Amino acid sequence: MTETATGVRKRRGPRGEYAKSSATREAILDAALEVFASGYNSGSLRDIANRVGMSEAGLLHHFKSKSILLQAVLDLRDERSRDLVDFDDEDAVEPLRGLVALARHNSSVPGVVELYCTLSAESTAPEHPAHAYFQRRYVSVRESLTGTFERLIADGRLLPGISPERAAIATIALMDGLQVQWLLDRDVVDMGDALKEFFDGLIVGGI
Repeated sequence: MTETATGVRKRRGPRGEYAKSSATREAILDAALEVFASGYNSGSLRDIANRVGMSEAGLLHHFKSKSILLQAVLDLRDERSRDLVDFDDEDAVEPLRGLVALARHNSSVPGVVELYCTLSAESTAPEHPAHAYFQRRYVSVRESLTGTFERLIADGRLLPGISPERAAIATIALMDGLQVQWLLDRDVVDMGDALKEFFDGLIVGGI
């Protein structure tokens, strides 16, 4: 119990329990990321629960189903990506620099890259639980990138003859393709350098 400025005593919430629950959820998400990186269908809730030292029933207390857990993992990945890429930045070049930084960051988290590559391929099947997510994500990223390249045209920084929409599609294709090549041969492929070189060929003065 604590006393407010008005003298009314107020019950303090169970902050320790909330913090513990939040830490447990984060541990579950990290474990799920690793398990799902080998494939959503092949990864089981039991495998995830074992990694965090709890029962499957305990895991389901935090995430009611496997598909809900998958969505939470994908949301976490997007949240971490948004920390590096701001498509609303006043300088239209900054989102491209952010994508290069994201590509370099991804090389430090191979599990995340494996998860994305595996799930994006699996989810082409309409019945896959991540099918709608990846459809929405590609539309959203394509629109954001197209808007970025349109702003670069307005700023006189995109080289003549380049279509913003096609540049957006090519950027996504390059990033996805680089991830696969990097997973297969990490000593040869540098995702950040390759992406920067691509952008430097589109932008007046480079990025």
